[in-house]
Amino acid sequence: MTARIEHLVTSGTFSLDGGTWDVDNNVWIIGDDHEVIVVDAAHDAGAIAEALGGRRLRAIVCTHAHNDHIDAAPELAARTGAPILLHPDDLPLWKLTHPDRMPDGELADGWVLAVAGVELTVLHTPGHAPGAVCLYAPALTALFGGDTLFAGGPGATGRSYSDFPTLVDSIRDRLLTLPGDTVVHTGHGGTTTVAAEAPHLQERIDRGF
Repeated sequence: MTARIEHLVTSGTFSLDGGTWDVDNNVWIIGDDHEVIVVDAAHDAGAIAEALGGRRLRAIVCTHAHNDHIDAAPELAARTGAPILLHPDDLPLWKLTHPDRMPDGELADGWVLAVAGVELTVLHTPGHAPGAVCLYAPALTALFGGDTLFAGGPGATGRSYSDFPTLVDSIRDRLLTLPGDTVVHTGHGGTTTVAAEAPHLQERIDRGF
């Protein structure tokens, strides 16, 4: 069975630095009719579990540990038995949301996850968060970018644990070097491509933020 990408939107809140905002999050499911991985278990474990439809969940991958990307991860793990994977540099953020439940495994740059015959390579892309990662699946011409890169430019860096120059380096050195037709499946909003975002990055640099 050929691997495919499925998309679910869940709604909830993002909270950090004393503020709370309503958000819609993209949840990405990659796999086939038998096994899948979930990228960013956001807000609604029940809706995500329903979308799995009884398929084996190999892993719950967290692109970073802002609460809106991980709040449903422990419940989804409990429902499915799947491990939660997070880059260790984001553990301080993780503990703000789940102080009593640690992730089950660590993500590291260059690590490869395999599901339904497709390989996804972990790219450590700090900036939006210290442990932010993207997953690159060349066989699907796809990048699962979390909040590192959006349609229109880089992710936000105005909150704690973020740094704009670091984010620029990550995007320039790790993402814009990928083939231009690579589709970027973002953490919020619509998709884009690597080629489409190159000029937007330069615009942001020129504006100085």
